Amino acid sequence: MRPIAIAAGGTGGHLFPAEALAAELTARGERIVLFTDSRSAAFDSPAFANAERFVLNGGGIAGRNVLRAARGAMKLAAGTITARRLLKRLDAAAVVGFGGYPAIPPALASLSLGARRPALILHEQNAVLGRANRSLAKRADLLALAYAETARVPEGARAKLVGNPVRPALAALAGAGYPPADGALRLLVTGGSLGARIFADLIPPAIAALPESIRSRLLIAQQCRVEDLERVRAAYSDTGIPVELSPFFPDIAGRLAGAHLVIARAGASTVAEIACAGRPSLLLPLPSAIDDHQSANARALEAAGAALVLPQASTTPARLAELLAEWLGSPERLAEAARRAASLARPQAARDLADLVLALANQANLLQEPR
Repeated sequence: MRPIAIAAGGTGGHLFPAEALAAELTARGERIVLFTDSRSAAFDSPAFANAERFVLNGGGIAGRNVLRAARGAMKLAAGTITARRLLKRLDAAAVVGFGGYPAIPPALASLSLGARRPALILHEQNAVLGRANRSLAKRADLLALAYAETARVPEGARAKLVGNPVRPALAALAGAGYPPADGALRLLVTGGSLGARIFADLIPPAIAALPESIRSRLLIAQQCRVEDLERVRAAYSDTGIPVELSPFFPDIAGRLAGAHLVIARAGASTVAEIACAGRPSLLLPLPSAIDDHQSANARALEAAGAALVLPQASTTPARLAELLAEWLGSPERLAEAARRAASLARPQAARDLADLVLALANQANLLQEPR
């Protein structure tokens, strides 16, 4: 069996949709191999548990000084040579790239394999085409998009809207409904796979400033960086609010299922998961995100009436407290925003992407069979 090679940068934003596709393909009996970088070791992924994993050299180039860009280019070249050797040995039927610079070497290598070239499929999770995918989009057999209005897609790219694949437990939340907000109010704070220091600074004082009528009903689960745990715990200690703090919530599906409101960054996977769960949200896009793609992701939810986008630079604890009081004090507003978020869900994205990958892989096989 010719395997399907999945190539993804080693952070959650790239790995989570890759994991969703891997789970779908594995369920169909396909053999999966993963090309990634060393950061992926931090994620315990059942979808890749039995897959061959290859850690490649790679490095960013854009936005770096000349010396660092040169080193990055050398790493990409070395990674491409390694990826070509591996793909040739594996005889892969398709390469599916999920962005991040570690995904470039397998994609470039696939284009150089001549008669046994695997199909090349790129998936873009964000509302702005990432630089890695942008560099390869016109040469790919398919560019799969998460947003209908994805910016910076080059003319001539073979693009198709599929949505952003979410892991099976999260896809299963679609259609489950919104919990009544007339008793305890569950607030979920998540900063993505790497956490967000701004939430450690911003949210505890905002919570402390809420009216007692809301504070007395709150239950909070907040993701914190390891180095912030103790100071955040101390900041909440005088509020009397039950708070659970953790560097990472592996059961994010369960957390979203119980949440009445989410405060989060606006990474692609986070936004897709919030939509699948159908949860209202306050989103603070990461200001340093390349091409400001998190703001573009967040605006898609805001435009639908499902979320409010808060610029980090102008959001103070007092302003956040004001907004939290407005949202948490209005069950009707929460329920309507939840309904609008659910209307954006694409829980079948992994299935649809798998269909396209296998169709292109089979087409490549037919073209390469001897006559």
